Amino acid sequence: MKLHQNGVYLVNGKLTDTAPAGITKEKAAEGTIAYGILKAHNTAPDMNDLRLKFDSMTSHDITYVGIIQTARASGMEKFPLPYVLTNCHNSLCAVGGTINEDDHQFALSAAHKYGGIYVPPCMAVIHSYNREMMAGCGKMILGSDSHTRYGALGTMAVGEGGGELAKQLVGRTYDMARPGVVAVYLTGKLNPGVGPHDVALALVGATYENGYVKNKVMEFVGPGVASLSADCRNAIDCMTTETTCWSSIWQTDAVTEEYLAIRGRADDYRQLSPADVAYYDGCIELDLSTVECMIALPMHPSYAYPIRALKEDPYTILKQAEDRANEQLSGKVHMDLVGKIGKDGQIHVDQGIVAGCSGGTYESLCAVADILRGKSCGNGQFKFSAYPDSMPTYLELVKNGAVADIVSAGGIFRESFCGPCFGAGDTPANGEFSIRHTTRNFPNREGSKPGEGQISGVALMDARSIAATAAAGGVLTAASEVVHDDFVAPPYHFDKGVYDKRVYNGWGHAEPDHELRFGPNIKDWPEQPALSDDLLLRIVSHITDPVTTTDELIPSGETSSFRSNPLRLAEFTLSRKDPAYVGRAKAVKADDDARRAGSLPAGIAAVYDALKAAGCAVDEANTNIGSAIFANKPGDGSAREQAASCQRVLGGAANFALEYATKRYRSNCINWGMLPFLTTDPEALPLDGYVFLPGVRKALLDKDDTIPGYAVLPSGEVKAITLRLGALTDAERQILADGCLINYYKHN
Repeated sequence: MKLHQNGVYLVNGKLTDTAPAGITKEKAAEGTIAYGILKAHNTAPDMNDLRLKFDSMTSHDITYVGIIQTARASGMEKFPLPYVLTNCHNSLCAVGGTINEDDHQFALSAAHKYGGIYVPPCMAVIHSYNREMMAGCGKMILGSDSHTRYGALGTMAVGEGGGELAKQLVGRTYDMARPGVVAVYLTGKLNPGVGPHDVALALVGATYENGYVKNKVMEFVGPGVASLSADCRNAIDCMTTETTCWSSIWQTDAVTEEYLAIRGRADDYRQLSPADVAYYDGCIELDLSTVECMIALPMHPSYAYPIRALKEDPYTILKQAEDRANEQLSGKVHMDLVGKIGKDGQIHVDQGIVAGCSGGTYESLCAVADILRGKSCGNGQFKFSAYPDSMPTYLELVKNGAVADIVSAGGIFRESFCGPCFGAGDTPANGEFSIRHTTRNFPNREGSKPGEGQISGVALMDARSIAATAAAGGVLTAASEVVHDDFVAPPYHFDKGVYDKRVYNGWGHAEPDHELRFGPNIKDWPEQPALSDDLLLRIVSHITDPVTTTDELIPSGETSSFRSNPLRLAEFTLSRKDPAYVGRAKAVKADDDARRAGSLPAGIAAVYDALKAAGCAVDEANTNIGSAIFANKPGDGSAREQAASCQRVLGGAANFALEYATKRYRSNCINWGMLPFLTTDPEALPLDGYVFLPGVRKALLDKDDTIPGYAVLPSGEVKAITLRLGALTDAERQILADGCLINYYKHN
């Protein structure tokens, strides 16, 4: 794999470093597939300052309630574009009695009232339904799940926080500077046994840490694309999220056309390819024939190694991964990976899972069945489960015998469910090692609770190698060791009747008089204050990890059941990273409540005394007091807005960071009225320190490049600091000034 250090030109399908005579870089940049799609969806005259409207949207059952509640509070009367509400996250996570199904019934009633599309529980995982029924060449889809990626079907799809979807629901636009575009130039053909997750993990490993494609579009081109099936492309594409790119797009061809035609949507196909001359801001050259069967060790998809290399030197590589994981776990619990090396020198795993939008595809499960046919997973500690990505896929796997092959080998065949990707299904036992064809292997994404002494290790692998390992009774095995011929899945027959009989499609047929159905756990968003002229912040968590994931900011798994109840969910904020956070944040909120009631707490008065002694003028009665966290690089992972909203409802007013891991998390902070500060001086922001920002509202609205402030250290020392907010649109500045997106719409 080669990562070009500079931009490249694609001229008649060939890479070159120089432009043809008479062609400027700026003009050639208009030749990418991405540029054409963005232009077609941009409502502004300036292509450098995008104001996008999408063709459709999609959410699942841990995000749609909050989005619809936000849009209702902002004046929405009906869905102005097709909005798919799937039920694939909380369909089996039954914490809290009736509350999951209450959310589902809320969504069905909302689909009737506002004209939405309701996909019942266990019918399809969110991204598979959208691939099958909504994606089309040249379209754009916005989803409230980070793996909203349909580029392999010619659709630029974006995963964002709920606030961005709420904007579309009230007729506003998605605003951003035009992103850069990086070519992924594919050549060659995959070898037998190598699957899409192997390609994906190789790409993530090469691009995540160096930020090569961060907030850019990955555009897949080159002769190697034609060698990949549609399922293979889709499975690679959904994992582009883990590179931290903004979106993805692929050149389309007869393979794309056939995929759409089989699903009764031939009219959604058109050929997409770069112009004769196209300029890319970077390029990843990848010869598919060089990709090996891969494994991403705990606890990130970028910790990728060839399985061959791991098996050649298991102790060194596992010890390195174990040490890295335990450092990340901060001593709360100990992960033992070296102990998985048996007396025979082989690596023994305890569980295999193939599931979700990346693993549960028709072709991957057919390959699993082919490898397991006539074999046995054994009756020891190892266990294997498979989850299809949709009921149409399930039905075809039943008809062609794949389900029988998997079950006959001792595997368990499940329903369409995203749980194994976020910790709500097949949680391993403490100390176990699980291999999964799912999207992430972050800490506790498999459902363990490190704060309570539980831990299990998760490695990501392709379905084919997981099946090979299952056939070996849990001894780690690359599929290339047992598969020597190209596998071709049986022809796929899509039965749309499965959806016609169960999915409610109310698009274009809103029923305004239909009553919304509320369960007792579904609560409105609490009111949030506007930004005051001056602001006092207390640092209630100081996190020094290199990266802080959204799962650490607000855990997934069993907490998902409470996502329709903002205050109850907020009790889990940072619970696995900093259990004292909630108590500290509540104490700051109590200080602000006392200030509003006319009584200044003694601790706050002491801070103001220190500021006055340093020559700062303060207006105690009219200065909001809020909590804040510092983290080096927060926000990697999920798009769900609760990673920010939970801080906000507890009184959070800002975050401080060296950088933000993803655009979507920073957008969530902005939409919830939390100032996304950038700092170069984390030592000025210790736990229990304060930051005073005089004139912050004016500086924000005046578009000042820097914002001066004062750090009040726990010792009482006052230190001048300078902060930045980074690039903000005019609307984002006003959202922050108004206190949150809901307030912004009330005022505008």
